[in-house]
Amino acid sequence: MTWGWTGVRGTWSTDAADRSMREMADHGVTWTALSYAALQATAFATDIPFDAEPTVTDEEIVGAIRRAHGLGMQVCLKPVVNVADGTWRAHIGFFDWDVPGEPSWTAWFASYTRFIVHAARIAEAEGCAMLSIGCEMVRADGQEQHWRRLVQAVRAEYSGLITYNCDKYQEDRITWWDAVDVISSSGYYPIDEWETQLDRIAPVVEAAGKPFLFLEAGCPSRTGSPQRPNDWSLPGEPDGQEQLRYYRAMFDAISRREWVSGVVLWDWPAHLYDASEARTNDDYCPYGKPAGDYLRETYRALQRKDPA
Repeated sequence: MTWGWTGVRGTWSTDAADRSMREMADHGVTWTALSYAALQATAFATDIPFDAEPTVTDEEIVGAIRRAHGLGMQVCLKPVVNVADGTWRAHIGFFDWDVPGEPSWTAWFASYTRFIVHAARIAEAEGCAMLSIGCEMVRADGQEQHWRRLVQAVRAEYSGLITYNCDKYQEDRITWWDAVDVISSSGYYPIDEWETQLDRIAPVVEAAGKPFLFLEAGCPSRTGSPQRPNDWSLPGEPDGQEQLRYYRAMFDAISRREWVSGVVLWDWPAHLYDASEARTNDDYCPYGKPAGDYLRETYRALQRKDPA
């Protein structure tokens, strides 16, 4: 389960955050992606001030890692870059070649590398099992040599597993899967497309010879969302049964694919709503909803089957 998004400064080191993570662990969660965002000003900016507000501080990140470890969870540290003006990070992009006087991939990757390497040092010091070096960077995906150099820089600081979280439908478009240890993607596929999309992804995983997991997947508890699970702003009424229907279909589909090593669900906030508000909450978090009960039963059954 992803925890703490978007990592707003001051929200990870509170009593509410402690309660939230404990409730998440109580649902049988064994791995958590601690995900936080640094903000660049626009999609064409080349500076990523990851040590500035509103991004969580290093102390908050370390505290969350230690709290998760104390609850028996493995941690994937997941630093992400967002755009302050609301543009989706997938649209961050520049000319394919550097042009004097224009913002460039070279300048952006220099700043981005500092951000990710800083996270790698924290992940190494705190014993994180995995580090995600990027999330849904669709326009940046084609910058193969920049990504390979970034992985080299990360490996100089971090000895754990390295993954890259590509966006939905992009699994077969990445040309540098050999550089990472684990292939991962955002599996926000319509409820009736799971088999088709898994059929498409399977040859990619086989060719790469790497483990695979969905580093993001989930569905809002809202009418219409099972067909558009990636659309967090889709109009609809709160409906926990719709979320449950999606969870059942997703878990059923991936359970038949031995090459899917896991799924990290989206998502669990640092400040959790009260259980009495679950019926009217239409977001991704399954806490207090039918999908939450199903999740607890499913995860605990898996642990009884395979305690490792």
